[in-house]
Amino acid sequence: MVDLELTDGLAVITIDRPQARNAIAPATMEQLEKALDSLAGNPDAQALVIRGAGDRAFVSGGDLKELAALRTELEASAMAWRMRSICDRLARFPGPVIAALNGHALGGGAEVAVAADIRIAADDIRIGFNQVALAIMPAWGGAERLAELVGRSKALLLAGTGTVLTAAEAERVGLVDKVVPRASFDTEWRAIARSLATRPAAEIKRVIGGVPTTEAVTAFARLWVSDEHWQAADSLMNRTK
Repeated sequence: MVDLELTDGLAVITIDRPQARNAIAPATMEQLEKALDSLAGNPDAQALVIRGAGDRAFVSGGDLKELAALRTELEASAMAWRMRSICDRLARFPGPVIAALNGHALGGGAEVAVAADIRIAADDIRIGFNQVALAIMPAWGGAERLAELVGRSKALLLAGTGTVLTAAEAERVGLVDKVVPRASFDTEWRAIARSLATRPAAEIKRVIGGVPTTEAVTAFARLWVSDEHWQAADSLMNRTK
């Protein structure tokens, strides 16, 4: 249901529920929590990708069939807090987090997507905060993150009307960072993710997130004295001789 692979510094979480278009059920939440637990504090995990299996859906939202049992405000709140916590953990992952949008990201699926630092989309997918079609609203932190990405007024327009965007439209408004052809999608997101699975990329993420100037300079100095820096520098200097 939720698979985790970790190779050469890159962790990949795959939500694999084809019969439900990768919708989020309580069991999915539990398995996402376990996957994130296993990555916590692991220095081998330099970057993280979250994706859906197949090519129809990234995440199609919450699994309505399984969540239909939640009929009280208390139950609904508990579910929302649980999934919001999972999205918060994705956002707080120390290295770059990439949402590989292999298929449509709708409702809660869009909320999972914006918890990532970077969204890479196949050119035929659609993405939208369309919870209003069910007379509800985003509750997993997606509305706030959408506003950070596209601005408050556009976030209200998109989520308030439930507009579903094509990949190209989402890229134009800043909701998606890169759109690639379907035929090369898997190759391209893996190449980008591997290039981000480095110590410098993790430090850049931390600085972009807002740290005092002294911490930014200290991070640079740590990288400067690292073996990786001097191996790369020596290689470059040898090529230019």
